[in-house]
This record gives sequence, structure tokens and C-alpha cells, in this order.
Amino acid sequence: MYQISRKGKDLKGKINISGSKSESNRLLILRAYTSYFNILNISDSDDTKTVMDALESNNEEINIGHAGTAMRFLTSYYSSISNSKKILTGSSRMKNRPISLLVEALNELGCDIEYIDKIGYPPIKINGKLISNTTVSLSANISSQYISSLMMLGISLENGLKIKLSTKITSLPYILMTKRIIERIGGSVQINSNYIIIQQLKSKNITDQNVESDWSSASYFFSLAALSNYCDITLSTFFKKSIQGDSKLVEIYKKLGVKTVFKENKIHLKKKKIKLPDKISINLKDNPDLAQTIVITCLGLGVDCTLSGLHTLKIKETDRLLALKKEIEKFDVDSVKITEESIELRNSSNLKSEVCIDTYNDHRMAMSFAPLSIITPIIINNPEVVTKSYSKFWNDLELLGFNISKK
Repeated sequence: MYQISRKGKDLKGKINISGSKSESNRLLILRAYTSYFNILNISDSDDTKTVMDALESNNEEINIGHAGTAMRFLTSYYSSISNSKKILTGSSRMKNRPISLLVEALNELGCDIEYIDKIGYPPIKINGKLISNTTVSLSANISSQYISSLMMLGISLENGLKIKLSTKITSLPYILMTKRIIERIGGSVQINSNYIIIQQLKSKNITDQNVESDWSSASYFFSLAALSNYCDITLSTFFKKSIQGDSKLVEIYKKLGVKTVFKENKIHLKKKKIKLPDKISINLKDNPDLAQTIVITCLGLGVDCTLSGLHTLKIKETDRLLALKKEIEKFDVDSVKITEESIELRNSSNLKSEVCIDTYNDHRMAMSFAPLSIITPIIINNPEVVTKSYSKFWNDLELLGFNISKK
């Protein structure tokens, strides 16, 4: 465990954040479907390394640990490789994360996937074969990774793929990210409320692809900026016109006193003195990965908040809503209420000190609570979980003057 503290609430520094794992993982899978191209500023996260290692492995059984993205994307990929046989398995938590909707969709296309243990959950046995069907139906209010997985598969099919959507799309920005990356390498994708049509990608001449840094990772510095007295932090490499949905941070944190200035593919975070709202209410159906960061920022600021649109958080590395409730209650707040898709925080006047945070094998639990250490020392259990998405997180906090010691 780490004890994290800091003297003073003035922040100044420059941080280089690794490439987006969401972009990197999509590009790696698309490269496997098409032909080799260079990926610049690729993520150094565990999740991306897991995808790389899996694609390079000749083993029949592949253990992807906690990497949900790898499980969903590789299931479609290996299903399309004729005469290949793969078993995809993972951690105990992964074996309790549902995959039935994706498996059913792939089997509808003519794939051959079997459950090895519990019906609807990994591990799964994949017998790769040529896919001849061109239409599949899927509920769109589930994990966007299922849809992205099928979209990327579509570029490899001779007659492309039509995905019929039976419900309204959840996490639309991630599906639009997949669309834009496919188009960036020369593909064609049409999206409307009822279907997604993906054409086969025939071109094999794909230029180098540059990955923007990860906005989800940047969120923890927005939180620090909001909790500071003075802030002058520069983060690179970020684009004003981003394909990452979590760039909505700029708009959200403006309400919490953070000014964002874009200059030369960098963002400069400044603390702006404003009258904070008594309460904020945000629907995060398009940005659920920001929920932990935002609610903890509000905890530190003493701002009540209600966050909704969070039904997908219950099937992440942990049940994030339940984990947040348990850990926030350690600070003796007035109340924390959760439903199947929301969290509501009512703050107390004092922030309890030296609270020990359990992370539940969830990288975002560790990183979202860490900014509170600018106000009061906190302890983080199992701090190494951050490597799943942001391997240098603790080092970067030290660059900003935080004291991090093992206990």
C-alpha cells in the first residue's frame, strides 16, 4: 500500500501521458485484420500489452487477465481465422463478466464458439472459420465494446457486415471512435439509430497511425486542478478535435473551476476562481469511465453530485458503483446512494483524514481517489493496479510534488 500526501495546494509541472489504450487496442486489432502499419505513441498500458502479446502468441490457450477489451475484441478476431483453435480465459473477475451477447451475435453470423465452464461467461473455446453471413442483430444498450468488436470484424468480411440495433446506443463516443479509426485507415462505416453498415476494407496500403494521448488518464489531473489553490499543469499530446469521448472533461470541469487552454497539441490546465455550484447533475451514459473521477472531485470540493447513465459500471473490473459507495462512506459523508445506473453523493462539512482506500483490482479506483491527497493524506491499497491503463501514474504524481511512501 502507498501513503500519499502533499505539502501545499499549488501545482505546476509538465506531464507526458501515454497514448490512448482505446485507440491503441483498436488499431492493433485492425492491423491484425488487414496488413502491417506503424502505430505511433502507442499506449504503454497493461491492457494494450495484453492485446499485443495475444496477437503474437502461438499458444492455443490465451489468458488475458483483467483485460475486458482484449476479451471482447479477440473473440471476434479469432472467430474469423479459418482452422484456428483458441481458448480465451482470464482472471476470476473476468470469468464473471458476461460475454453472451457477443457470442450469440457471432454464432448468428456462423461462428463456432462454445462455453467451457459457465454458460454466458469466459472461458470460451473458439473454432475459427470463414464467416459467410453478413447481417447480425444486437442490443445497443450494452457494452459498446461488443459493437466495436463486430465493426472491426466487418472490415475483414468479403461482403462487409450490417449490424441491426434493437435499442438506443450506449457509450456512443466509443462506437464513433471505432468508426473514425476504421475510416482513417481507408474503411467505410455508416451509422444511424437502427443499424451500422461496415464495408470490407480492400486496401492494404495503410499509412502510419498516430495515437492521441489518453483523455481518461488526463482526467485525474483535471481533478487535481479543481482541488488545487493554484494550477499550471501542461499535458501532452492532446487535440482540440479529439475522437475520444472523454474529452468532455473540458466542459465538465469548467463548472468546477478548471480552465483548459489548447496550444500546440498540448493542454494547459489552470485554476479559475469561481463560485462553485452547490450541486451538479450529469448524465454520463456516453462517458461512464469519468464517473469515479468526477464524484471524488466533488467529494474533495464539498459539492453534492448526482451522476446517472452508469449501468455499464456494474460489469467492469469490479462493480464500480458498489465499490465507490463503500469507499466514499469511509470519509463520513452525509450519504452515498446508488441505483443500478446512478450514484448520488451528499457531502458532510469535513473530509476525514488518512482513509485507507481499497481498489478492488480496479485501476480507476486507485487513480480517482489519489487526487484527494492534495487536501489530506490518504492510503491506497494495491496501488500497482494503475498499470492496467497508466503505468507511470505514481511517478507522474511525484513529478508534481506528491510524497508517495510504501507502508
